[in-house]
Amino acid sequence: MKKLFLISATLVLSAFAGFSQSLKPVAIDKEVTVSLPPTYKKIDTLGQQIYSSNAPMGYVVVMRTPNAKATPLKHEGDLDDVMKQSIKNIQAENSYASAQFVRDTTIGKLKAKTFTLQTDNGGGDIQLRNIVLLYTNAATYIFEYAYPNARKEMVSGEYKNFVSSIKLAPTLDRTDQYLANGHGFSVVWLIVMIGGVALIVGAIYWYRKRQRELALE
Repeated sequence: MKKLFLISATLVLSAFAGFSQSLKPVAIDKEVTVSLPPTYKKIDTLGQQIYSSNAPMGYVVVMRTPNAKATPLKHEGDLDDVMKQSIKNIQAENSYASAQFVRDTTIGKLKAKTFTLQTDNGGGDIQLRNIVLLYTNAATYIFEYAYPNARKEMVSGEYKNFVSSIKLAPTLDRTDQYLANGHGFSVVWLIVMIGGVALIVGAIYWYRKRQRELALE
């Protein structure tokens, strides 16, 4: 059993090493580059570009979707809202999907989200997709590494090789995601502020009214 485990481990490590060495940098556009196996396929549909390829342990997909021309995001909070909605949209593509381990990360100077999407066909066939979501004013990028649940203990090296190869142009900075520093005012904070102002105004009114009543006594 021990010998069998060592052979399996050696084969896995060899696969990781071979995958890392075979990766070739691919320019998704002038701003973003990622390394993919040379056998990748590219599909361009209505401006959306999809790159895909088999890997020894999983399957890699990179998607670039142009963002509709609109007013640039103003605050970091707006960026968070956009990425949260994107995660919901990705999850909604499959009725048996759930987004897990959602957390912030950074790529170069930009903020991104990373999470694992677990899908189930309803028959217990669980598939996992490690996803990195990156938003810029020009486009939204999705870097995806998919694998069956049975391999989840074996893919970390291959996945790290893939995501660590994501490179951004040095000219990309915070203003390519949102314009102003700070999160802006959320609805909750606006309600708190309005309530606080109302309390202060009410207290001043009560104090002055009480002063007038005391003066008349």
